[in-house]
Amino acid sequence: MNLTKRREALKKLYTPIGVLLYKLHLPPNFITILSVITGMLSAYFFWHGKLLTAVSFLMVSGMLDLMDGVVARMSDKASKFGAVFDWMADKWVDGFVLGTVGYFYAGPFTAIVVTTASMLHSFVKPVVYSEVGYSARVKGKIQDPLEGVGFFGRPETHLTLILFAILERFDFPVGLSFGIKLIALLTLLSLFVRIAYLYRHFGRVYEE
Repeated sequence: MNLTKRREALKKLYTPIGVLLYKLHLPPNFITILSVITGMLSAYFFWHGKLLTAVSFLMVSGMLDLMDGVVARMSDKASKFGAVFDWMADKWVDGFVLGTVGYFYAGPFTAIVVTTASMLHSFVKPVVYSEVGYSARVKGKIQDPLEGVGFFGRPETHLTLILFAILERFDFPVGLSFGIKLIALLTLLSLFVRIAYLYRHFGRVYEE
């Protein structure tokens, strides 16, 4: 199952929550803001070693991130601003959470590597939109050449953090120090898969 299919499976899992948020008449962009707030709280509790609390807020943040788009489509309030705002919110949360865990549990170098890898893994997509192009939006989502390419995205990052945070909390031999390094490695490998795909399909020299 590729990244896109896994993300869609998570959306279906959370659909009842999306229906509830829709019935509460919460604006999609407000839900995005809530995802940022809960993500920042997760980073705060990771920093202070409150791992189960940090994991709980991270799960809520990830769920809200999936549901803002669902609510936008249900309420016919999907917008290009909302799509951009959602993208920025994702990277804001990821930067703080990964940077915090990397710095506190594995050191500054790991924090730099994991945040840089995460940002590049996502940033390559808008560069592709600009340089390669994309087909029409489907249900508000851009269908781009990298759709489904790669194997370790945001959901996998969050699930790995949650797993190793729990292991850390209960004093298993491996914990967040190993987990955050694993996230950095897998994200870089997934990024290289995307780069290799782009080179194979779009690496030809421009013709005059």
